Amino acid sequence: MKLGDVSVAIVEVMGRAVESLGGSPAAQFDQYQLDEVKLNSPDARISIPRFMRLGHACIEAHQVPWLGLEMGRLTSPGTLGLAGLVAQTAPDIKTACAAITEFELLSSFNARGRSQFFLEGGQGVANFYSISPYNEYNLFVVDSVLAGWACMLEWLSGRRDLLQRVEFEFDAPDYVERYSQYFDCDVQFGAERNAVVIHDWALSLPLVHRCASTYHGLKQLAERELERVRLGLSFREVIERAIGPLLKGKTPTLEDVSQRLNMPPWTIRRRLTGEGISFQQVMNDTRRDLAVSYVRDTSLTLGEIAYLLGFGSTAAFQRAFKRWTGQAPGRFREVFRNRSH
Repeated sequence: MKLGDVSVAIVEVMGRAVESLGGSPAAQFDQYQLDEVKLNSPDARISIPRFMRLGHACIEAHQVPWLGLEMGRLTSPGTLGLAGLVAQTAPDIKTACAAITEFELLSSFNARGRSQFFLEGGQGVANFYSISPYNEYNLFVVDSVLAGWACMLEWLSGRRDLLQRVEFEFDAPDYVERYSQYFDCDVQFGAERNAVVIHDWALSLPLVHRCASTYHGLKQLAERELERVRLGLSFREVIERAIGPLLKGKTPTLEDVSQRLNMPPWTIRRRLTGEGISFQQVMNDTRRDLAVSYVRDTSLTLGEIAYLLGFGSTAAFQRAFKRWTGQAPGRFREVFRNRSH
């Protein structure tokens, strides 16, 4: 199981953000084999670890740690694919926000979690999941998403006063003074989530580009595409995707997964048996595949990875990793990185 991937449309925005900040992304795009053919492909994706390394390379090369904020400023409905176009033609802010999160899977997939939109005390909350702890490889990702949502709200409504506040899980970064250039509201760091909080009065505002017939047509298309993506998954893959977000500080049980899927445990067992595998095997394989991805593709410490995979201790994780791969995780990471250079 991979950590996830994103559409190359988001990579295109990254390139435009570098150019907007006075640089050229050509060398970094060449380094990651992102040519014009791939960037023009509607179905092309880039893995989340590769996307984070590309962003970090652009930040390092051009000395623009606030790159993600600029990416957010350049976000438009087209950037978000079909989800963005559904949102653009929706009747009001609430419906548009629901569309952006509901159809997110059509342009990005994160094995550990997904964006959500919900009401909280009458206000609208768009919440973005990101792997933590935070470092120079993923700060820009959160910046780009939350600044992108803020930009989308302005695009949709023609107003800049819809947000009550923006919340970031990480502490204020070195470029903290840049946030006031991108958000016209209170910005909170060290919060319990990554989210934009929308005023209650703003949720019913009509959109500038609303069009009922086009909205319903695009929504039907997006629903068909989402169903096509889901039908393309084996039941095992459905269970893997349910397990991923539950792996944090504990090992999820069959009952945990059944609650997440709103499906009886016996149905899960029966359908997995029909594919020749048990729930425990899926659990073990999911942890193994995510472990390999974390060790190989991220800079997380072994203790952090152990927690994210539900192990009780770093030592327990190290033993499991060596059993899975034949190598200690530290050695595995060293060999892979030496091979990559």
